Amino acid sequence: MTETQISASPSGTFEIGGDLPVVRLGYGTMQLPGEGVWGPAKDHATAMAVLRRSVELGITFFDTADSYGPETAEQLLRDALHPYADDVVIATKAGLTRQGPHIWTPVGYPPYLRQQCELSLRRLGVETIDLFQLHRIDKAYPLEDQVGEFKALQDEGKVRHIGLSEVSVEQIKAAREVAEITTVQNLYNLANRSSEDVLEYCEAEGIGFIPWFPLATGELSKEDGPLAQAALDHGATPSQLALAWLLRRSPVMLPIPGTSSVDHLESNTASAGIELTDEEFEALSALG
Repeated sequence: MTETQISASPSGTFEIGGDLPVVRLGYGTMQLPGEGVWGPAKDHATAMAVLRRSVELGITFFDTADSYGPETAEQLLRDALHPYADDVVIATKAGLTRQGPHIWTPVGYPPYLRQQCELSLRRLGVETIDLFQLHRIDKAYPLEDQVGEFKALQDEGKVRHIGLSEVSVEQIKAAREVAEITTVQNLYNLANRSSEDVLEYCEAEGIGFIPWFPLATGELSKEDGPLAQAALDHGATPSQLALAWLLRRSPVMLPIPGTSSVDHLESNTASAGIELTDEEFEALSALG
C-alpha cells in the first residue's frame, strides 16, 4: 500500500449510541504528552503534524483524557484540529488525577467529575463532548453517583454519549441502570484477552469496545512465531497484523493506536487495509 493509498476507511464504521458514526480505526492521544504521560509534548510541531495527518488519513475518532499531561492532549487536539471537521468525533475522560509522571489516582467525587467536564469543554473548544468516559470507577463513591453525574451532564446537553473504562460486565450492567452506556474501554490486545467476557457482552449489546494498548504482541511476535510469519506473508509488521486481527475480531471493536510519530501513524493506519484469511485469523486467535 503506497502512502497515497493509506487510509483508515477500509476498517469500516461503527455508530456510537446508534447515531454517531466513526471510522473504526481511530487514534489515541496518550503518547503525545511528555515522558510518563506528563507535561507538554516533546515536540509541539510534530504533535500538530501527527494529529493533522490523522485527519488526512481518514481517521475520525480521537480518544483523549483530561489526565493526559494532564490537560496537554486535549489542548493539542484543539490547537491542531479546531474548528473540527463535521465528521471528527472526540472522546475524552475524567476520573483519574495526576500527581506526577506514571502516577494515576482515581477520584470519582461527583462535583469533581462535573468540574472536569466543564474544563474539558473549555479546553477542547466545544459545547458538547461527543463521548465522555468515566476513566476509572472510584471505590470511595457509589457507582450510581459517579455515573449519575455523567447522566446529569448529558441531560444538560454537555455530554452526548457516556462510556466507561476498565470495568467488568457486572459494573457495566449496574451503570446501565443509571444511564445508557455506549462504549467500554478496557485493556485488550492479541496477547492479553482478559476482557474477552466484556468484549462478548459489548458485542451482544451493540456497545462500542475500545481496546487500549492495542499494539501489544509480547512473545507472539518472536521471529519463529506464527504472527511473524503472517506478517511476512502480508509484507506487514507484527503490530499491523495485531491491529488487523482486532478489526476482524468484532464489528464493535474500535482500536485507538497512539503514537507521536507521523511514520508510525501511517504504518498503524495501513493495517486497516490488511485482510486476513479465515485461516490466518483463526491461527492468530489461537495464540491467545
